[in-house]
Amino acid sequence: MFTQEFVNNLPMESLVTPAAGSMADANAPAMAPAGGASVAREHTQRDAWFDRAKAVMPWGVSSNFRYWGQADTQVVARGKGAYIWDVDGKRYIDYRLGFGPVILGHAHDAVMQAVAEAMRDGNTFALTNVHEIEAAERICRMTGADKVRFTNSGSESTQHALRIARAHTGREKFIKFEGCYHGAHDAVMWSTPSSPVSAMGSRRNPIPVATSSGIPHHVRELVIPLPFNDFEMLERTVKDKGHEIAAIFVEPMMGNLASIMPARGWLECIRRLCDEHGIVMIMDEVKTGFRIAPGGAQQFFGVRADMVTYAKALGNGFPIGAIAGKDEFMMTIEPGAVGQGGTYCGNVVSVAAASATLGVMESEPVFETINARGTRLMVGIHSILNRYGIPHNVTGVPALFGVIIASEAGDAPRDYRAAAKYSNDALSSAITTGLRARGVMPDPEYAEPWFLCYALSDQDVDETLDVYDDVVAAVTR
Repeated sequence: MFTQEFVNNLPMESLVTPAAGSMADANAPAMAPAGGASVAREHTQRDAWFDRAKAVMPWGVSSNFRYWGQADTQVVARGKGAYIWDVDGKRYIDYRLGFGPVILGHAHDAVMQAVAEAMRDGNTFALTNVHEIEAAERICRMTGADKVRFTNSGSESTQHALRIARAHTGREKFIKFEGCYHGAHDAVMWSTPSSPVSAMGSRRNPIPVATSSGIPHHVRELVIPLPFNDFEMLERTVKDKGHEIAAIFVEPMMGNLASIMPARGWLECIRRLCDEHGIVMIMDEVKTGFRIAPGGAQQFFGVRADMVTYAKALGNGFPIGAIAGKDEFMMTIEPGAVGQGGTYCGNVVSVAAASATLGVMESEPVFETINARGTRLMVGIHSILNRYGIPHNVTGVPALFGVIIASEAGDAPRDYRAAAKYSNDALSSAITTGLRARGVMPDPEYAEPWFLCYALSDQDVDETLDVYDDVVAAVTR
C-alpha cells in the first residue's frame, strides 16, 4: 500500500529541474532541432500492413490517438510481459501498455487462463453471471465501495456516472478541470489536453473549448471548465453556481498531462465543497484505479468520492469499465427510472479478466514491485537530464509518471495552462523518437505518462536508462 507520505519521501529534490542560474543551466547545450523527426526505419512488413489498414479503416487506425503520421504509425504483431513486437519483429520495452490498462504485463498467464476457462461456458447471457459477482466483490473489498455497476469502457463509465449525478441532484451542469480527459462522449470533450490554450479565454473566466467538430454547440452550456489546482476559482464558482451544479468531475492526478499531482489539500477542498453544496463528487480513476494502490487514488490520497469511475488496469487490457460508490448515490440507478446498462456490460470475458487481475493484486506484490522499478526510473531519468543540463520536471508517482522537458528552468506546472507554456515539445519529441528507435517505447506525446507493469524487470530498467542516456547525449550534441 502506498500513500502520499511515500511520494513525499521520494528524493524529489533530485526530480526537479536545475535551478535557474545554476552551472547546469548556464552550460546547457544547444538543442538539436527535432520537430517532425521520424524514426529511422528498415520496415519490410509494416508498410504492407499499414497500406492494408488504410484501405479499410480511416487513417489506418481505430482511434485517432494511434495515428502517428504516415511514416511512424506502428503495427503490432504480439506482446508478452513488458514487451511488444512489431510486424517486422522488432522488440520494444513497452511503457504505453495500451494507455495504461496492462498493469500485470501483456498476456499474463493467470488472466489468460481464467478467461479461457470462463469462455468455455459461454460469454454473454443478458443475465447476471457468477464471474461478474466475484469481480464486483473484489472491487468492493479493495476500494471500500458499497456497490458496483459494470460498463465496457472508461468513456461509458463517466457518461453513466454523470447521468446518475444529474438524476440524484436534479441539476444539469458540472465542473471539469482544464486539461483533464474523461472520455470520448460529447458531454466531457471540452477543454481537454487536445484543446488550444489560446482559445480558453481568461483564467478568471474560462471558455469551454470543444475538442472535436460534431459536438452540439448547446452542450457547452452545461460544462464549467476551471483550472486544476486553483482553489480560489473553484471556491468562487461553487459559491456562485453551486445550486446549478450536479457534479464535480476530477482526475485525482492529471492522467493525460504528465501525471501532474493535486496540490496539497486540493482533493479535500473538492470534497468539502461538494458536501456543503449538495454536489456529487465523481473521482475519475480510469487511469489511477488499481494502478497506484490496491484501492486506487482514494486510498492513496485518503479522500473518498461519492462515485468513482474505473476501467484500464481493472482488466489488464480486456475491455471493461465500472462505476462504484456509496449506496446513497449508486442506488439512484433504478430500473425504469434512471438508466444504466448495455448488452455487453458484465460479459464473461471482461469480468473474468477483472476478477483474475484483481486476484493477482490481492495475492502478489504487484504494487510494491512496480513502485520499486518506477522509483528507479524516475530518479534515473532525472539524473540523466540533470547531467546534460536539460530543464525538466519528473512528475507523478512510480506506477504512472511524467517527464516534462522544459524550455527553461522552473517549478513543476500545476495546471494545463502552465504546462503548455513550460514544455519544450521539440526536444521532448526528439528524445521519445530516439527512444523508440532504440527499442524503448513511451508515448510520443510528453503529456501521456510512462506506465509500468508488474512484468517489468530490473534488467529492463537498466536497459531503459542506458538507452535514455545515449539518446539524450545524441540529441544534445
